[in-house]
Amino acid sequence: MKTPVVCMGVLLFLFMVLPSTRESGLAASRVVTEDYDLYDRIVEVKFLTSQIQLVLLERLTVARLVPDRADSMTLKFFQQEGYFDGELPQDLVRDFIGANQARTRLEERFRFSVRYRFVSEDAEAEREASATIPVTNNARFSGPTPAVLDRLAFSRVGRTARNDQALVYVEHVRRDGTGAGFLVWFHRREQEWVMFDTDVVWTVGSGVDE
Repeated sequence: MKTPVVCMGVLLFLFMVLPSTRESGLAASRVVTEDYDLYDRIVEVKFLTSQIQLVLLERLTVARLVPDRADSMTLKFFQQEGYFDGELPQDLVRDFIGANQARTRLEERFRFSVRYRFVSEDAEAEREASATIPVTNNARFSGPTPAVLDRLAFSRVGRTARNDQALVYVEHVRRDGTGAGFLVWFHRREQEWVMFDTDVVWTVGSGVDE
């Protein structure tokens, strides 16, 4: 009779512990394919112009919301800042925070309409990115001097339990140190993800209107 009791105990443990791994920071080690669709939508809508022919992407996801603030990817920080006027569902916030407790390597699954290349400040990731031929899709790379968007970095995607809402952080940091970070809130309408709202997390300007 001991064996069935032990099996039931193991199953109960798995049932109780596994759903909480995202919230505890033990997110899946790979970014799922569906998340790249949201990344693509953000790049296309928020950043691409007709002049941009190459996008530089940070190879690793970010594990904080504010540069040099490791404590910014916490529930306490979210509550203090009151993003989106505090209207984000709590399960969405918890899943987002849990998914972003560690940095994750992005893969060659972006499909927005121009070429892109991975870069990284991490030494090992930078060696890998530098040795990789820039990833391309069906778009042609025309012109001798491309207009480059440098650089974008993404968080992992957080989702509600019903998978009807999603949250992503993206930042654009330029070589001169200027840039901004944003939270992008998605709603799912039937099978399509719609960009519902955007909130600014931080900005660093040059003092010159762009």
